[in-house]
Amino acid sequence: MKPNLPVVVREWTRIGTLGFGGPPAHIRMLRKLCVEDNSWVTPDEFEDAVAAVNLLPGPASTQLAIYLAWKQRGKVGALLGGLSFILPGLIAIVILSYFFLDSNAPGWIIGAGLGAGAAIPAIALSAGWSLVSPSRARCVNSKRWYAYLILGVVAVLTLGSWAVLAIILCGLIELAIRHKNMSPSAYSVLTTPKAAFVTLSLTSSIAWVAFKVGALSYGGGFVIIPLMQFDAVTKYHWMTGSQFLTAVALGQVTPGPVVQTVSAVGFAAAGITGALVAAFVAFAPSFIFVLLGAKHFENLLKNSRVRAFIDGAGPVAIGLIIGSAFLLGRQFSQTWQYGLLAVALGAVFAFKRGTVAVIASAAIVGVLLNSLLS
Repeated sequence: MKPNLPVVVREWTRIGTLGFGGPPAHIRMLRKLCVEDNSWVTPDEFEDAVAAVNLLPGPASTQLAIYLAWKQRGKVGALLGGLSFILPGLIAIVILSYFFLDSNAPGWIIGAGLGAGAAIPAIALSAGWSLVSPSRARCVNSKRWYAYLILGVVAVLTLGSWAVLAIILCGLIELAIRHKNMSPSAYSVLTTPKAAFVTLSLTSSIAWVAFKVGALSYGGGFVIIPLMQFDAVTKYHWMTGSQFLTAVALGQVTPGPVVQTVSAVGFAAAGITGALVAAFVAFAPSFIFVLLGAKHFENLLKNSRVRAFIDGAGPVAIGLIIGSAFLLGRQFSQTWQYGLLAVALGAVFAFKRGTVAVIASAAIVGVLLNSLLS
């Protein structure tokens, strides 16, 4: 029997509150709730849903939560379930941003931010590496796959916030190679209108940055980092490099979707108003994609054109993630952060420690080192 709306709100809020660890944790919790504990969807339906949202741009676990709520209670369920999943993390990251992004914060908070930020390049490398095997397994041409990956790394190191164009370009190249006789109208499914998301004149720059995160980031997670870093630090000067590292760390240790990082960037730019605008614009595409396209997800999985585009865009997204690790390392402001990064790399790759544990441990070490060396 399908759950009523109060149950959807309660359960999706619980997952949004306890979902530490990013998309893998969210997917596990959603599967346990919807498949194992309540049989609201079948195992095959769940796996198909995971596959479908991974073909969409934007935060996959958020779209999965919205879609599963839609399966239970239609559009109203999707809206309430999605908001219930997003709001706990949004509240948490706004509160933490108030303390951690304040340039006059106490020394221990600054140290915690520096320590947590030092671990972020290691987390980025781990995130990119975890995507390599599944992406290569479904690639059609390994030479093109490596070319797209390298182009992604080069793009993130040279194009700043416009690195997203490399994702779109390589997706279209792969699509053209595999579907040479496709009519121009078939490309329409690959574009997303921009105007609807940049109408807030007071914070249009925040809205544009958030839009790129929510509507143009294939792969989710750390793909959003290079899309934000150039704008937040270099172009608009909303925050320093160290503060950006702290914002990324906050996005990793708070529950709910990792895309909440954009809310911390919005907070640095314009306080609570900026955080709310950034969150609204970043998550709006996920709701639109699911509300308008959920009934077509099965056909999406069978669409060879969509798969061709993703096969080109996917390796570039991985390259962006790997390249972002080097960009993040450039933001270190203390020499001791490089040593802490080396320890974090060992913890992640050699000892397979989880993201939250590594960042929290690095924050504690950062407090100690900053107090001893400052």
